[in-house]
Amino acid sequence: MKSTVEKLSPLERKLNIEVPAVIVASSFDIAFRNLQKQAHIKGFRPGKAPIATIKAAYGARVAQDVVQELVQKHYAKALQEHKLNPINYPEFEFDAPTEDKEFSFSANFEVRPEVALNKYEGLEVIREKFLVEEKQIDEVINNIRTARAALVDVLEDRAALVGDTALVDFEGFVDGKPLENGTGTDHQLELGAKQFIEGFEEGVVGMKVGGQTTLKLKFPDPYHAAELAGKPVEFKVTLKALKKKSLPEVNDEFVAAVMGDTSNTAKHTVEGLRKTIQEDIEQSEKKRIETDFKNRILKKIVEANPVDVPPSLLREQKEALVDDVRKKMTEQGMNEKEFAEYAQKWDKDFDSSAAEMIQSGFIIDTIAEKHNLKWNEEDLQEKYLEYAKQTGLEVSKIREWYAKPEQTSRLTYMITEEKVIQFLTKVSKITELEKSDIKNSGN
Repeated sequence: MKSTVEKLSPLERKLNIEVPAVIVASSFDIAFRNLQKQAHIKGFRPGKAPIATIKAAYGARVAQDVVQELVQKHYAKALQEHKLNPINYPEFEFDAPTEDKEFSFSANFEVRPEVALNKYEGLEVIREKFLVEEKQIDEVINNIRTARAALVDVLEDRAALVGDTALVDFEGFVDGKPLENGTGTDHQLELGAKQFIEGFEEGVVGMKVGGQTTLKLKFPDPYHAAELAGKPVEFKVTLKALKKKSLPEVNDEFVAAVMGDTSNTAKHTVEGLRKTIQEDIEQSEKKRIETDFKNRILKKIVEANPVDVPPSLLREQKEALVDDVRKKMTEQGMNEKEFAEYAQKWDKDFDSSAAEMIQSGFIIDTIAEKHNLKWNEEDLQEKYLEYAKQTGLEVSKIREWYAKPEQTSRLTYMITEEKVIQFLTKVSKITELEKSDIKNSGN
């Protein structure tokens, strides 16, 4: 066997392989004779049909089997000979083999990039200072109060304000004709909630109960009803009543209703509620801060240690990233057309994010190898116990889930990444800033 390697680009290789005619002939001969032993040919007893007859009947099938056998065997040998480690499935090119000639084929693939660790110690990285303020707790309590607010009639003689709930009748007209599904009676509309098209709620603000007005507006473009996108529309509106939110008083009775845990009356105090909210905020804030810090430190090592990105991995990572964002946006109410426009607008950002994820992955693997930070079985068992404690599931169930190869691979990489991030944190120059200062610094 002869083989040569062509370097098509920094990461693309073309492996050209020639298999001698004598080996090709031997492969054909073995394949035909194995088939002869089991072939059922009319007029011949099993195993007694002449080779010439077998070749005439099964030549095309045998050629396919020979190609598969020769390619698999000699491709593997050539990779070993040239010490190549493909990171994607190769694209093979070959002509149909014949018994009396050498067989040539080529394989195009990408290889793992070389990672030169230029600098990964002493990186200057900003980390947000962990801080929970009383106003954050107050904000959560106010949100709970708002969610549990009662609507009461506005008794004073005043105009509608943002935040009020208006009881309205309305009729819509497009091109002078009634708008289909554009009529409402006794409709409760929270002013400022952006439930209607732009300008509608703003037009009701300032009206008094019993008042009527005609709002001349435009449908947004794009709009979910394409035939109305950008078209002028008139709404005749009557304000029939005004209501406002009456927030519940923050007392032990309110806390008991919020907590819903009758087994622990010690928590049914304002102080108990504030403590519970503080603990929840601390937990989520710590997680958010650590995630932001990890992203910053990974960005720094990518900037300091450039790595070539294999095109095939970039395509796969970008697709995975887009699919993940699509799922989140869909859950938030975005339709497919809107997401397509969003994805097109942020296409370069998807490319950049996917490239950074791939580069940081290669760098993490290299640092882990250099400093013996790869995951081990003990790490894996500890992670199982951690997840069991977090979820309340039995450890056996956690192990069963992560027994799947894809899940195991993700978990073991995550463990290695955590160990590398811990290492980088120790050897980096970290500056802690408050959230507002980080925004002002542009980092």
